[in-house]
Amino acid sequence: MRVVVLGAGLVGVASAWYLAEAGHEVTVVDRQPGPALETSFANGGQISTSHAEPWANPGALGKVLRWLGREDSPLLWRLRADPAQWAWGLRFLRECSPARTRQNTIAILRLALYSRALLKDLRPILGLEYDQQLRGILHFYTDEAELAHAIPQTELMREFGCERMVRSASECLAVEPALAESTVPIIGGTYTADDESGDAHQFTRQLAERAATRGVTFRYGATAEHLRSEAGKVTGIRLSNGQTLSADAYVAALGSYTPLVLRSLGLRLPVYPAKGYSATLTVGDDQLAPTVSLTDDGRKIVFSRLGKRLRVAGTAEFAGYDT
Repeated sequence: MRVVVLGAGLVGVASAWYLAEAGHEVTVVDRQPGPALETSFANGGQISTSHAEPWANPGALGKVLRWLGREDSPLLWRLRADPAQWAWGLRFLRECSPARTRQNTIAILRLALYSRALLKDLRPILGLEYDQQLRGILHFYTDEAELAHAIPQTELMREFGCERMVRSASECLAVEPALAESTVPIIGGTYTADDESGDAHQFTRQLAERAATRGVTFRYGATAEHLRSEAGKVTGIRLSNGQTLSADAYVAALGSYTPLVLRSLGLRLPVYPAKGYSATLTVGDDQLAPTVSLTDDGRKIVFSRLGKRLRVAGTAEFAGYDT
């Protein structure tokens, strides 16, 4: 079967690899000159099954209201005259009930555990090296209320297969001694030893190289502009270079741009862009920089050690399609 994958980020390239392994003829299309140059380029780099609780939870509304107007808040909501933004916001609020939060946490956790297991199988087979750290992920807390909220969530995740463990302040420092330098006291945390971290850009670039040797065709510098359909079936994709690609099946892996492309088919996906921020720092003194991947749950910031670099990522800014 001929398959066209739209998007050469981590999800698109991984999809192409597994489709090729299953014997299909695969073509990947991306507007960038190479793989993983947008969302997969400089994200937090965590393989975090322990971060399965969605932002849409019963405590979200109070936090969002407190964060409004603060430029240093974890969530920046830039109000726009955009019906899609308001519709997404209303759907977000609908998912904040305890029952929906539990259901969504379990669904996210199952997907995360499955994905992590596939990664553990794939890495040695392909010999992938992407500054991965296999030392787990530590969620640390500086606020009693945040820690109290994390305990039942930890129990729920353990019930469904995530070995996330509550840790005291001293145990957190034993896991990651660099936290002893914090000027804000660490009061406790949770630790998931099987979680990982790594450079998503390096991983995706190497996987794209392996996929190309398996026969996957990559068409970079080409934007998917319009999906043609007939009798309810996609018949082709018009590219920005004037070419049209046709296939037996299509995978849309364009992140937040996926709804824009699928609108031509009359599909309305409940997806809205959130812009993230990150800083990548060169590590000087190894004794001061963390080596275990960290998550500051209260401030929604992650820290991942990538070889001689430290990646710090956080903030979700809802500002539409603004890069």
